[in-house]
Amino acid sequence: MPKPKGRRKLPRPFLKWAGGKTQLLDAIQERLPATIRDTGRIHRYVEPFLGGGAVFFYLHGMYELNETYLCDINRELIVGYKTIQKEHTALIDRLKEIETAYLDMSQSDQKTYYYQIRNRYNDQVQTFDYARFNPEWIHRAAMLIFLNKTCYNGLFRQNQQGEFNVPHGQYVNPTICDEKNLRAVHEALQQTTVVCGDYKVAEQFIDDETFVYFDPPYRPLNKTSSFTSYFKSNFTDEDQRQLADFFHEMNKRGAKQILNNSDPKNENASDEFFDELYAGESITIERVPAKRFINSDASGRGEINELIIYNY
Repeated sequence: MPKPKGRRKLPRPFLKWAGGKTQLLDAIQERLPATIRDTGRIHRYVEPFLGGGAVFFYLHGMYELNETYLCDINRELIVGYKTIQKEHTALIDRLKEIETAYLDMSQSDQKTYYYQIRNRYNDQVQTFDYARFNPEWIHRAAMLIFLNKTCYNGLFRQNQQGEFNVPHGQYVNPTICDEKNLRAVHEALQQTTVVCGDYKVAEQFIDDETFVYFDPPYRPLNKTSSFTSYFKSNFTDEDQRQLADFFHEMNKRGAKQILNNSDPKNENASDEFFDELYAGESITIERVPAKRFINSDASGRGEINELIIYNY
């Protein structure tokens, strides 16, 4: 087991994210390539579905990452990451202002304030400049973090128009500005390339010296499952097939890869969807226990199996 590098504080995800991998870190660590565990170094790390970044932050804290490329199709998420990367001090100042004001309000005023911020956040969707970093990114990233810390169940969810649509959570004294962690995240993102785009944009960074971690939107276990609801566009079975093709192509390049997904056998023991997609002599498919923490129905928060697929 590697020892954490000498840092004042190890970074952790700055957002609560549906499908976050914090609970699977030990299982992922145990299955890292032997060369990484033995040397304590990753030459080039690529993560095409960044999300909350739990695996990246863990690896950054435990290993030396010479090159890092982080990608996600969710442009709101990328606004958050790039703002912390470039202007974390200004973002912290803005979050402190919001936190102070919010915590001084009555519960009813907090609810009103929440919906005012949510409406302002959604009103910007059609006109906001997502292509060019500018001071407005600081305010939008602050709204993103505020909504995430104060919304119901800590979800990030968008409707088909790309609008944030989670109701108010009514938490008592939520931490809106976690200054120490934001500074740790800022440090982790230095010398790191952050890209907005789907997983295929990561192809340009992948070769035989690359370690790739895939955490795609999970295939729903049933019709009411919400594994793919973090973003306005669903990730279909055809998308899963194309991702498997991409995995096989990167395998041919010699890249070492780990991929997580839901296990269809939780619902149907004869469902071989992923077993067939990732069949190959060099590919291993394992099932590990995990808990589903984000679910509107408490009865759906029990332990299930998830897949860890790797090619070495």
